[in-house]
Amino acid sequence: MTARADFEPAYAPEDSRDASALIFPFIGQNLLIDSNAELPHTEAVQALGNPLRTLRFGALAGRECVLKVWPSECAIPAGLTVGDYRTLWGHWPDGLLTALVRAKQLAVWVLHNQFCGACGQPMVLSPVEIACTCPACGYKVYPRISPVAIGLIVKGNEILLARSPHFAPGMYSALAGFVEAGESAEECLCREMQEEAGIKIHNLRYFGSQSWPYPHSLMIGFIADYHSGELTAQKDEIEDLAWFRLDDLPVQPHPASLARQMIEFVRARTKP
Repeated sequence: MTARADFEPAYAPEDSRDASALIFPFIGQNLLIDSNAELPHTEAVQALGNPLRTLRFGALAGRECVLKVWPSECAIPAGLTVGDYRTLWGHWPDGLLTALVRAKQLAVWVLHNQFCGACGQPMVLSPVEIACTCPACGYKVYPRISPVAIGLIVKGNEILLARSPHFAPGMYSALAGFVEAGESAEECLCREMQEEAGIKIHNLRYFGSQSWPYPHSLMIGFIADYHSGELTAQKDEIEDLAWFRLDDLPVQPHPASLARQMIEFVRARTKP
């Protein structure tokens, strides 16, 4: 439920003529930052040559935001490094982080749609809408958004948390899964709890949503109550899961994540 702050989204498939514009340079899906963890000046990325795509994607406090994307095989210029939302959270203001979320998702979109999926011809950016279009056959591709239902399940003064094999050591989080075709977010969450944890839930309450740029997810959060069933971890998906007392929790997910926001919300409103 991150606030948009002073960032305003926009779209124009062209560079900015404003010298004060903020440039978000990407090599592949990786944002380039300087040694001070700030956006680099234009001169710092000139060694990369002409980008694959350039587009204006919004404005931050009146300054235009410009996305420039180079192929993933390009070498990172001297003096620059890679940064992402997790590492920059707490260092960048909310408006700049919101701009980064949009920039990252658009960078992935243009990289994955250089050629038409219907006829194989080169795609171009539409001048009138945020779409990659094929001049040959007219096929259009809009930025991909992948909805994910994530749920924090409550049982008394305990919550259900789980570990996936790719998590950082010791970290547990709320269970989540991608919404499948024909499913509502609520149906998805009930299915995921049955498949991944072996339990049934009820009394789902919508908490909020969050655009999560890894790489193009929309997290849809619910708080729900345990109904029945014994915990059974799904093989190959869940490394461990358990009920944790709210006053004795393991390592939690990133503070910027929707999962962490839901945990803090429940902790603040549950009597010890």
